[in-house]
Parts: sequence; structure tokens; C-alpha cells
Amino acid sequence: MLTKKQLDLLEFIHARVQRDGVPPSFDEMKDALDLRSKSGIHRLITALEERGFIRRLAHRARALEIVKLPDSMAGRKAAVAAPKADEPALPPAVIAASMLPVMGRIAAGVPISAIAEVSHEIAVPQSMLGSGSYFALEVRGDSMIEAGINDGDVVVVRETETADAGDIVVALIEDQEATLKRFRRQGGMIALEAANPAYETRSYPQDKVKVQGRLVGLIRSY
Repeated sequence: MLTKKQLDLLEFIHARVQRDGVPPSFDEMKDALDLRSKSGIHRLITALEERGFIRRLAHRARALEIVKLPDSMAGRKAAVAAPKADEPALPPAVIAASMLPVMGRIAAGVPISAIAEVSHEIAVPQSMLGSGSYFALEVRGDSMIEAGINDGDVVVVRETETADAGDIVVALIEDQEATLKRFRRQGGMIALEAANPAYETRSYPQDKVKVQGRLVGLIRSY
């Protein structure tokens, strides 16, 4: 038996997955349920996971998968989806996508030479995109693995020259080397922080680091 909040959250996640192909962010869940903090969402997700309705997937962005639905939701879904005898079946939903240029490879490890040439294009769900310009990069290395970013993933990046503390950014170092790291300010220095204890945080003077974009999404192939 689910509480009202648990059921509300499961319905919201299910609706977004059906519409966009990806689960909502924790901030979107918090706003949808009118909660003050994301800790309440974490508790609800844990409860749903313990009851077998959802599963968390390791090392993936927005890593939630719906395993089953309660009878109340499954019944409503069937009632809506089942056409009458004299009505044609509706076509399956199509997830809108945009094509983004893949600008080569980016290091999630030791910085590599910046690559600005388009190697190919990739289809990205429009739900990942908002206003502004975007590009994609193929990740090489494992320094961001604890942020769910693996070697071979494609990251979706919104072009920007500014970042807030904690943002994962594409940073250009001394106009020569590009890397994907978490952005921090330390006095007059910029710290580029890995998400893997095997890699040390590297700090540079502010004038040696240029933010090229901020991570907004991730695409993984299996």
C-alpha cells in the first residue's frame, strides 16, 4: 500500500518517462510534489524502491527505472489506452529529438588537446534542451565515474562562459587543453575537481581557465 505522496511521485515519474523517454530531475520532482527540499524526494524514492516499484541504476544520469505499477495506475492506463471496437488503435508515442553536432572527444581524466571539429551528429531528446546553443562530446577516461559519467558516454553541453560552484563543465585550460570536470572557485584560483578519488583536483589561475559549456545531459549506448 502506497501513501498518497508515494503514489503521486510514481505517477509523475511514469508520466514523464512516457512523455520524454527519461525520468524527471530531483528538482522537478520536488517542485511537482510541492516539497521544500530534495531530501523528501530521496525518502519517497527509497520507499518506492523498497516496495519494488522502481529501481535505481548505477552510474547513469537520472538513474531511475519503473519496475511495476500499482493496480490503480495499471487499470487507469489500460482504460485510457484500450480503443473501442470501432476505433483505430492510436500510434505509439514518438519522442521528439534534435540533432546535435558531436565535437570530438573530451577528457574525463588528464586534459587532452581541445577538439573543435564536428565528427558526426547525434539525436538528443528535446526534453534535455532549452534556450541557447548546445553541442555534444564523447567522453574518454574515468575521472568523472562517480558522477555517473563513464568512458564512451556522450555528454550534452549547453554553451556558456559562466558556471556556478559544483557545475560540471567543459573547461579550456590555457587555450590548449580541454577537460570535463566539476567547477569550483578557491580564492583567486579555479579548481577543476574530478569525481574519482584516483584523480587529484587541479587548480589554475582564473585567467588560465575558460568555461566553454555546462553539462545538461548524458547519452549512453549499450
